[in-house]
Amino acid sequence: MFQRVIRNFASKKKTTQLKEMLTNKSLEFIMEAHNGLSAVIVEEAGFKGIWGSGLSISAQLGVRDSNEASWTQVLEVLEFMSDRTKIPILLDGDTGYGNFNNARRLVAKLEQRGIAGVCLEDKLFPKTNSLLEGAKQTLADIPEFAKKITACKDTAKDPDFCVVARVEAFIAGWGLEEALKRAEAYKDAGADAILMHSKKSDSSEIEAFMKAWNNKLPVVIVPTKYYKTPTDEFRKWGVSMVIWANHNIRSSVKAMQETTKLIHDNESLVPVNDRCVSVQEIFRLQNQPELKTAEDKYLKF
Repeated sequence: MFQRVIRNFASKKKTTQLKEMLTNKSLEFIMEAHNGLSAVIVEEAGFKGIWGSGLSISAQLGVRDSNEASWTQVLEVLEFMSDRTKIPILLDGDTGYGNFNNARRLVAKLEQRGIAGVCLEDKLFPKTNSLLEGAKQTLADIPEFAKKITACKDTAKDPDFCVVARVEAFIAGWGLEEALKRAEAYKDAGADAILMHSKKSDSSEIEAFMKAWNNKLPVVIVPTKYYKTPTDEFRKWGVSMVIWANHNIRSSVKAMQETTKLIHDNESLVPVNDRCVSVQEIFRLQNQPELKTAEDKYLKF
């Protein structure tokens, strides 16, 4: 029965899958991926959706999370991710790479590549990562950002394409009143959900927002800093979706650092070989068996 439900869910459009995840009564989870390979791994693990993390995509390109990777470069990475998976991708679209015009062009191109939604944050371009210590976090004017949300919704051809408005009021040092005012404005502008962000090591700001918000619109959270909060608390507050935002890139960096250092220091593969997946597993993740089947069909005469 459970497998049939999963198959039925996966047979729907990716946009519809994401929209239903945001609007149903269950707490849903999406996991960070940053290239085609990690996207496949996320899907195989059983996640119903992927977070196209701006931090992770920029990191795997070796640049800073300050819009140093252009939106077209990000789009190219997303295309590989989307081509290899059947589950929806929600892109961390930063500020939309400019004003309303840049943001709506981004939406048009995301739809062409089968991306299910975009999350836009109410800060200024170029963006500053929300968890960067000591960085100034300047917020966009509410009316300007609200119009950006509306422009994106007006541009989307698929009514299920989701635009998530990310509120950075807590990140910038403002209080609950400002967070609520911004969330309300973005709801009225047509946002499909609100992502309420916090960098505190406890979840007090999120809890306060959820109690005051009263389920006016689905709420997405990113508990990177307050990871010790029990997940059932999020359910109790009525959170719609949790994003595990950067742990694939962080864990892969740790593994590569350790492996590379061992090879360098030992001048041998012996210490690391058993710590690595086999080359055959890489072939499997690359979908090599499909090519063999296609060759048997098209190259045998």
